[in-house]
Amino acid sequence: MNATPPADAPPPEWPPADPNDPYTAMRVPQYRRFLLAGVLAGLGGHMLTVAVGWELYVRTNEALALGLVGLAQVLPIFLFALPFGHLADRFDRRKLSAFAGTVRAYSSVAMLYLSYTGGPVEPVYACLFVNGAMRALHAPARTALLTQILPMDRFENAVRWNTSAFQLSAVCGPALGGAVIAWTGLVWPVYIIDAATALANAVIMLTLRKPEGSVSREPFSTQTLLAGLRFVWNTKVILGAVTLDMFAVLFGGVNALLPIYAKDILHAGPEGLGWLRAAESAGALCMALTMAHRPPIRFAGKAMLWSVAGFGFGIVVFGFSEHLWLSLAALALCGACDNISVIVRHTLIQLRTPNEMRGRVSAVNMVFISSSNELGQMESGLVSHYFDAVFAAVSGGIGTIFVVLFAAWRWPELRRLGALKDAAAEGNGEKPPDG
Repeated sequence: MNATPPADAPPPEWPPADPNDPYTAMRVPQYRRFLLAGVLAGLGGHMLTVAVGWELYVRTNEALALGLVGLAQVLPIFLFALPFGHLADRFDRRKLSAFAGTVRAYSSVAMLYLSYTGGPVEPVYACLFVNGAMRALHAPARTALLTQILPMDRFENAVRWNTSAFQLSAVCGPALGGAVIAWTGLVWPVYIIDAATALANAVIMLTLRKPEGSVSREPFSTQTLLAGLRFVWNTKVILGAVTLDMFAVLFGGVNALLPIYAKDILHAGPEGLGWLRAAESAGALCMALTMAHRPPIRFAGKAMLWSVAGFGFGIVVFGFSEHLWLSLAALALCGACDNISVIVRHTLIQLRTPNEMRGRVSAVNMVFISSSNELGQMESGLVSHYFDAVFAAVSGGIGTIFVVLFAAWRWPELRRLGALKDAAAEGNGEKPPDG
């Protein structure tokens, strides 16, 4: 009797992936479209962030207006990420992602109208809230969809190209947004571009083949809503990876301190601040492109632990630096190390999670990372307020290194984690192949 393949098995026409082929994921047409959609959405989103921040500060001349921009976008993630993650496990993830992109486009059109007519600023925050809610829907649906559109033996390579695309958007998006505003002297053209990229993302996602993977049939309830949290808590290797990354960003993040360093310590001015903000993403992009051309990681757990320790070391160097070139190099090192950690964590979570729960688990991961980013900025600001910026940065980097030591001791499963391809076999109850 022939064995029935799993419901989310890759199409049989794809031969086994060559582990030494850096473009093995790119050879799947569906993945190329998936990646293009992500690049477009990322570029538009980063351009929008620059435009909104610039316009609100120019119109209000209040720093609080910039803080409310971040709050308006992160609050819906805390409110909706878990229920939207459940939706991503119950319904067609392509359609959910397309719906989120369409609503985002309408939100950008509304901001375009408010900008063009000089309308009040309060509705802009409402639009940003809607934008954040759609991000809370789009992210788990898109992340969970990836495992269904290409063979699993190409997944780690796909995550590497995904991080490359994300970092490319993070570097180019703000630069393009600023350039459009500088060239035109207007902000509203950026909103047109963001709406167009959001709609393009939606259309491309709908062109993907409908996945045949199993979906959750569990009804909405508190128990099913929290299933992703329980799964993360009970899967120690995932819990260790998520906790390690969360506290590393919480203690080691220095974005809130960059204006202080640019103005008072490095004496680099606003131009130097721009370079400082781009340095970490540039380092991450370089590492992402390097990793995409490297064979699969053999000892993923140790690679993640060492990379987070390297992130902490880079923060310590940045904290003590009084030279712009050294500060840029330290932040680039932080970005490169963080990229390795991101690749391991994202690949591990998706490979060890059953398909019918990937949306909820991705939503949990999103809440953890979003909270660490926001709380990390608050932690840096408070420590800097009561002590100084140098102490805040250096102590945060040292704290990150201690978090690595704690994680290595508390979760030996993470320390012993080998090749990521074996994580999928272990997650399915199989014995990893020898060698």
